[in-house]
Amino acid sequence: MTESAYANSAPIAHKVEGSDPYSWLQNRDSKEVLDYLNAENSYQEAQLADQAALREALFQEIKGRIRETDLSLPSPWGPYLYYTRTHAGDEYARHYRCPRPADDSQQVDESAEHLLLDPNALADGGFISLGAFSISPDHQRLAYSLDTSGEETYRLFVKELSSDAISELPYENCDGSMTWANDSQTLFFAELDDTHRPHKLLRHTLGETEAHEVFHEPDGRFFLHCYRSSSERQLILLLNSKTTSESWVLDAEQPQQPFNCLAPRVEGHDYSVDHGLFEGQWAWFIRTNQDGINFALYYALDEVPVRSNWQRLIAHRDNVMLEGLSLNANALSLSLREGGLPIIEIRPDGLPPYQVQLPDAAYSLYVQDSLEFDSKYIRLRYEALNRPAQIRQLTLTSGEQSVLKETPVLGPFDANDYVSQRLWATAPDGTQVPISLVVKRDALGKATPLYLYGYGAYGESLDPWFSHARLSLLERGVAFAIAHVRGGGELGEAWYRAGKQEHKHNTFSDFIACAEHLIKQGLTRPEQLVISGGSAGGLLIGAVLNQRPELFKAAIAEVPFVDVLNTMLDPDLPLTVTEYDEWGNPQEPEVYARIKAYAPYENVTAQAYPALLVIAGYNDSRVQYWEAAKWVAKLRATKTDDHLLLLKTELDAGHGGMSGRYQGLRDVALEYAFVFKVLGI
Repeated sequence: MTESAYANSAPIAHKVEGSDPYSWLQNRDSKEVLDYLNAENSYQEAQLADQAALREALFQEIKGRIRETDLSLPSPWGPYLYYTRTHAGDEYARHYRCPRPADDSQQVDESAEHLLLDPNALADGGFISLGAFSISPDHQRLAYSLDTSGEETYRLFVKELSSDAISELPYENCDGSMTWANDSQTLFFAELDDTHRPHKLLRHTLGETEAHEVFHEPDGRFFLHCYRSSSERQLILLLNSKTTSESWVLDAEQPQQPFNCLAPRVEGHDYSVDHGLFEGQWAWFIRTNQDGINFALYYALDEVPVRSNWQRLIAHRDNVMLEGLSLNANALSLSLREGGLPIIEIRPDGLPPYQVQLPDAAYSLYVQDSLEFDSKYIRLRYEALNRPAQIRQLTLTSGEQSVLKETPVLGPFDANDYVSQRLWATAPDGTQVPISLVVKRDALGKATPLYLYGYGAYGESLDPWFSHARLSLLERGVAFAIAHVRGGGELGEAWYRAGKQEHKHNTFSDFIACAEHLIKQGLTRPEQLVISGGSAGGLLIGAVLNQRPELFKAAIAEVPFVDVLNTMLDPDLPLTVTEYDEWGNPQEPEVYARIKAYAPYENVTAQAYPALLVIAGYNDSRVQYWEAAKWVAKLRATKTDDHLLLLKTELDAGHGGMSGRYQGLRDVALEYAFVFKVLGI
């Protein structure tokens, strides 16, 4: 059948004998597969053709809320201010610097600014993703890396800022990281293995034609990553799996020397380190789970401290998760999590500790920039479902806050027109599961259409965030909610562990409980409820659709990890071995049975499913395009309804979708138009 024959009828995948009848879709680059994916794309366009005008209107509406030409908040470092500019029509921000004013006012001098990098010119209309953007310590060079396919494999470049001369480093299969030593001549970067895992650290000295291997990590569960310490005096090599880690350190002034191990890995011991000052002395700070799953903080004054010399600074707490820390010369900033919310605690030298005070009940907060090591300030990023992102400057000694920049929303907008709430659903085992909700104030108390989003994996927290695009939902009477299900990190490490491995079923039952709670509270009805998730969140969507399809009117699954069993059975695929700690190894019979019981692809049955829009990236190295394609093919052949089932494969994109801010807005407009079509809005 030709592609044109598919234009107004659903594609049917070829069935073959065996336990995986759609495995033929894994024949990447074959004519048969490409014809099939193009046919699916044509079918999707045909089915949504009546929404073309609405999609364009949504795109223009969303774009109209965004200040297209804007200047980022300058970041002071050494003799310069570093910042980005966006220009109307440009897909990507341009990177600049200018001399730092003598009065330290952070006022940009446009007449003296220097364009460091313009990704728009580099993209030339195609896909591009900027990996590293690293200025050398002497401010004379820029190291940067580019992915031009979406496969997350990068080319490496060095630009001489005195002449703007650019040289490409002669290395392939790089992960995109680039870390300078203090001589401003030596770069460290990571090489990927056949499974797309950074497994080797290499050292390149400018002027040389070959890199030197510094470290090789043979264990397929471990990734390596090199970074500079807060003090800028040390280089740190972190080797970590999902459960275990090991840190090696090197004096940044002596890049030709070998790295030294701080604490050899012990299965289950997860720790990370940074370097700064403790009571006026150079010290290592160690975040470790050796005392408990929510982590404690230790310090050590040794040059290369052995574990036996670590001294406890902050004890483990059962109800408070220590997520991370930021170091300045005279203060320690702790990123904590308590009661499902992020908290910043500041510990200035010689002064009582305090917590940053904020106005909203549910929000997102993190240290965006600790600035220079000797700075008196740090910058916080703060936002809520109804509050645009703010960059707040915090004076470390006093706790005084000032809003330096708030993301503008053009046109009529008042945060008070929207109500943000924190709700709690009860899971089948009695666990209380938080929900973040935002709704137009005049729709409060009514059963409205509702868009419910979920993830629930890897301990990642989905803190409430503001979206210009989401206003197009809210203004049309659609509420938005986030289900903070187990498997995420919103309530600490125990919350994560309660939704992984043998407890993965909790992620799905929590999400269903959230949906049922929203319905029971009269906030929505099944015929008005749309659900969405991406990647591991796509697994969540696929699983709950199999279990309770009648609860939902429509679903969106982006780059969904739905063929879990077959993927986890193939150790040659990227990331599979490293994922054993998250899902388990299905080579073990009990794990095989467990994954098979919930894997979305395996559990498609002859029942009615909601309308479904599925998005895939052909160059996705994390979740292969065929997972979505096989899942949709099986649904087409098995489900008993005639609801919309659409697959869109971005043939020039990877896991993050198409690059560029305008393309991203068009993708959102497509999804919203699908939602409005299904809901009859």
